[in-house]
Amino acid sequence: MPVLRIIEPHGFCSGVKAAVEAAFKALAAPRPDGEKVYCLHELVHNAMVVDELVSRGMVFVQSLAEVPRGATVLFSAHGVSPAVREEAAARGLRTIDATCPFVMRVHREVRAYAARGIPVVIAGNASHDEVAGTAGEAPAGGVFIVDSPGDAAALPLPRDSEIGMVAQTTLGTGDVERIASALRAVFPRLRTTDAASVCYATRDRQKAVTDFVLSGGQGVIVLGSPASSNTRRLAETALAAGARFAARAGTMEEVEALELPPLEVFGVTSGASTPEPFLVSAAARLREKIEKAV
Repeated sequence: MPVLRIIEPHGFCSGVKAAVEAAFKALAAPRPDGEKVYCLHELVHNAMVVDELVSRGMVFVQSLAEVPRGATVLFSAHGVSPAVREEAAARGLRTIDATCPFVMRVHREVRAYAARGIPVVIAGNASHDEVAGTAGEAPAGGVFIVDSPGDAAALPLPRDSEIGMVAQTTLGTGDVERIASALRAVFPRLRTTDAASVCYATRDRQKAVTDFVLSGGQGVIVLGSPASSNTRRLAETALAAGARFAARAGTMEEVEALELPPLEVFGVTSGASTPEPFLVSAAARLREKIEKAV
C-alpha cells in the first residue's frame, strides 16, 4: 500500500508569519470611512494569502504612485530599496515595514560593503522583488546580480578586486554554493558572511526534502504558488536528490489535476508562505489519489 508522509518543517516561516500578522493588524486598526490599506507588491508570494487580504479590504499596488497621498502602505516581506522609502516619505505615506528580518540582514550587509567602496554581487534573480530591493542599497555601478555560476567570469571587474557577496534568501542552497565557488575562482578576494547564504527556513526545508528522498522517498509534492521562489526550489531539490517524481500545486484545483505515478512512498511539504490549512486539505486528497495510482 502506498504511503504519503508529511515532510517537516512546512508552513509559514517566521518572516511570513510576522508579515501576515502585520497586515491583519493594519486592516483591523480604526481608520476613517473609505480609507484603504495598501500593500506594495504581493505581501508574500502566495495567492491564497493575497486573496484573503484582498477579501478583507487590502489593495495591492505595483508602485507608490497608485497610493493616495497620506494613505497607509505596507512594504512586503521581500523588502524595498531606500529610494522607495524616500518616495513614500515625500508622498506623506504612513508606512508599515513587513520586511523579513533575514532580508533586512542582507540589506545591512550591502550597505556595509557599499560604505567601504566594495562592489557587491547578489546571487539571485534580477526580477525578484527581494533582489530589486537589495540592489537599491548600493550606489549605481556598485552592485551586480548573478543568477548562475557562468555569469561570474563576465563581471566587469578587475580580477584582483575585493568584492562582497550576498544572496537572495530563497534560492537553492546548492545554487548559492556553486555561485560562490565560481566567484571565488575568478575573484580570490571574495568576501562572504552569513548574508551570502539562504535563510534558515529555506535551508531547513531543502535539507528535509533531500533527506526524505535519500531515505527512500520516491515522489514529492510541494504545495505553494508558482511565484514563490522557495516553493519552486523545493521541487527542484527533490529531483536533484534523485526523486522519481516532483510536482508543485498551489490550489485544490491543481492538486486534482496532478497525475501521480504508481510509486510507493510519496512526501508532501509546502513553501514558506503556504497556509497550513491548505496543506491539511491537500494531504487528505493526495492520500486518496495515490491509493488510486497504484
